[in-house]
Amino acid sequence: MARSALLNVMVQAAMKAGRSLSRDFGEVQNLQVSMKGPGDYVSQADRKAEDIIFTELSKARPGYAFLMEERGTVGGDDDQHRWLVDPLDGTTNFLHGIPIFSVSIALERQGQIVAGVIYNPAMDELYTAERGGGAFMNDRRLRVAARTKLSDTVIGCGVPHLGRGHHGNFLVELRNVMAEVSGIRRLGSAALDLAYVAAGRMDGFWEGGLSPWDIAAGLLMVREAGGYVSDAKGGQDMLEQGTVVAGNETIHRALLATVKKPLQTR
Repeated sequence: MARSALLNVMVQAAMKAGRSLSRDFGEVQNLQVSMKGPGDYVSQADRKAEDIIFTELSKARPGYAFLMEERGTVGGDDDQHRWLVDPLDGTTNFLHGIPIFSVSIALERQGQIVAGVIYNPAMDELYTAERGGGAFMNDRRLRVAARTKLSDTVIGCGVPHLGRGHHGNFLVELRNVMAEVSGIRRLGSAALDLAYVAAGRMDGFWEGGLSPWDIAAGLLMVREAGGYVSDAKGGQDMLEQGTVVAGNETIHRALLATVKKPLQTR
């Protein structure tokens, strides 16, 4: 596949950060870890990867602003462009030696996500997308799964944990979805969950309590693979609301209705 110069910059930054994470992943037991909040860890590896991405993207596009997990908002002279960066999505997996984590970089232009990169260095899987140009994994074109019955599907989700999310609301959603689908998966990286939907590995995905950098690249990935994404209310305020529901057109509609309905007692 032919990549634009801008997407190449993003790929290079993600892969350079990924190589750094891979080295630290091999030494995971020796990492120094500090607590950012209940159940929310941040490691030296996380900060180092973010520094690499910040340096690479700033060098290539000096005026662009940033929204990053660790640094937060970094202003720029160009108010039309903003990078949304998660240097290590799946930190808890990483720290436990589970090879399901990713680097996620998205570019927002005038409020629209126009390019995205998600890279899992442990599996050497590189997901890329540009608005209007399709979605790819290691240069293979991606399409969302074609299943149309919830009963045939495998659906991904996020599970609230210590200090995060409304556990009671999630249990209602989970019970409703469990009753309708073939299987439910929880990967631990929202960016990869959305990439897996784009690749047809999972038929749909829903989660709440997310940050913009968790999902920005993945939202574009699903759309460019022919899928549908919305917030939990069916609108398009995913980055603001921190909720997402994704799938092909039919599964997205059915999953959204299932997640929204009240608990059915049986």
